[in-house]
Amino acid sequence: MKLATSLSLALQGLALPALLLAGTAHGADAPVVVTSIKPVHSLVAAIMQGVGKPELIVDGAASPHTYTMKPSNASALQSAKVVFWVGPGLEAFLEKPLEALGTDASIAELDKAQGLTKLKFREGGAFEAHDDGDGHEAHDHGKEADGHDHAAEAGDHDAHGHDDHGHGEFDTHLWLDPMNAKAMADEITTTLVAADPANALTYQANAKVLDDKLDALDVEIAGIVSPIKDKPFIVFHDAYQYFEHRYKVRVAGSITVSPESIPGAERISEIHKKVGDLGATCVFAEPQFQPRLVDVVLEGTKAKAGVLDPEAATLDAGPDLYFQLMRGIANNMKDCLSRES
Repeated sequence: MKLATSLSLALQGLALPALLLAGTAHGADAPVVVTSIKPVHSLVAAIMQGVGKPELIVDGAASPHTYTMKPSNASALQSAKVVFWVGPGLEAFLEKPLEALGTDASIAELDKAQGLTKLKFREGGAFEAHDDGDGHEAHDHGKEADGHDHAAEAGDHDAHGHDDHGHGEFDTHLWLDPMNAKAMADEITTTLVAADPANALTYQANAKVLDDKLDALDVEIAGIVSPIKDKPFIVFHDAYQYFEHRYKVRVAGSITVSPESIPGAERISEIHKKVGDLGATCVFAEPQFQPRLVDVVLEGTKAKAGVLDPEAATLDAGPDLYFQLMRGIANNMKDCLSRES
């Protein structure tokens, strides 16, 4: 009996290190996953929890609109098994590197995910309301916002003739609608399961948790912005159509179509007049770009200044970032638009 007991304890002692080694091997086998921007990284990180952590290219306060590839980014792409990006309409800097360096990786272009709502580009400046019923493509994914009076009618969404957005006709800030984030998460999960079937159950379980959290976030944000949704405001660049479309807030114009282009005097004058015509409202800057232009627009008006961060420049990367980003936009809109003149 003593011999059997000793043998059993010895085997248990051997089994524990073996289990630890197996866990280590499992972690080592996690695929190298590279993501382009923080919002995409956040969704991928949430789905990969318990398996591994994705790498991020556009980190810190950098913007995909003005980003330049680094040697470390090229190295990450060379070793990647999976790459997630929105697409060339947003991360144009990645187009050629992916062709040259990402040949051995599965490359998921998330602006092609099934179930996305896509909105066409606007010309920028002051968005004049007129009937534009076919100004967007909406694919029903079970949670589509009903009846919209502002974004769906917010100017001519014709993409042709844009020097700033030469890669496609749709606005690529897709993640600013949580229902689009759900569609992107589905594509991310499908891609990861195909690339790493050994961890499929973990990816799928995490995706279900994320899906439920995105539904709850959608309800939460609708409640935050409800008191101010009829108050018009100006943004630095036209990045907020999806938020606008989902929650019926009133973006009345943008200082620039894209941060890649500095607006001219005529555009600034047009926006300045729009702010005056609207009365007391808000003009929102972005942390990565020149606040001087916002100051010019505000000069001599009763408008207030605020900051919106659609690309999460001020947030730390990770699985919670997407939720912080969306709550931050909603709360900053509410705070500025609720202030007394």
